[in-house]
Amino acid sequence: MTELLAVITITLLAVISPGPDFAMVTRNSLILSRRAGVLTSLGIGLGVLVHVTYTLVGVGMLIQQSLWLFNVIKIVGAGYLVYLGMKMLRSSPTSTQATSTVVPLSDAAALRTGILTNALNPKTTVFIVSLFMQVVHPETPLTVQIGYGAFISAAHMVWFSLVALCFSAGAVRDRLLAVRHWIDRIFGGLLVGFGVLLAVARGAR
Repeated sequence: MTELLAVITITLLAVISPGPDFAMVTRNSLILSRRAGVLTSLGIGLGVLVHVTYTLVGVGMLIQQSLWLFNVIKIVGAGYLVYLGMKMLRSSPTSTQATSTVVPLSDAAALRTGILTNALNPKTTVFIVSLFMQVVHPETPLTVQIGYGAFISAAHMVWFSLVALCFSAGAVRDRLLAVRHWIDRIFGGLLVGFGVLLAVARGAR
């Protein structure tokens, strides 16, 4: 019971902590649509399962013990965040008529964005690997550990879906679409910042 409470508490605290996932869901919900935001949220939950899967099969221990492997993951993940951020920063002002019609993101693209944003986030790597290596006992049955992973994934999906619903609501979103290029630049700057901080972080495994 103590282990379960620890997993639930740590997961909830980690989920609500602002980061690249929050920035991406908020941006897609504001700029694109509620559907895009929710699908991005579901993708984030699926990205969590990537971390859970390699941790349960033992790769997580290898990552924890291998500095070079962790650094490769960190640089790839940071590079992806910077890439996304630079795309947003290059957005340009458009006419009022053009901003009222936003080019939609396909369902597959929104889902893929969520998956990659989370799966390539080294902070999530640290969170999942540390949780299973330091909180979950080695003798805990595999089925229970899988259940923990499913809960962590579901918690991400639910929380970020709520975020998507909040930021895609009604008149506020309609007004913000008039300055969508500035919103893109703000969230682009945040993603670039997250990427740079992750890339230069040392000893934070």
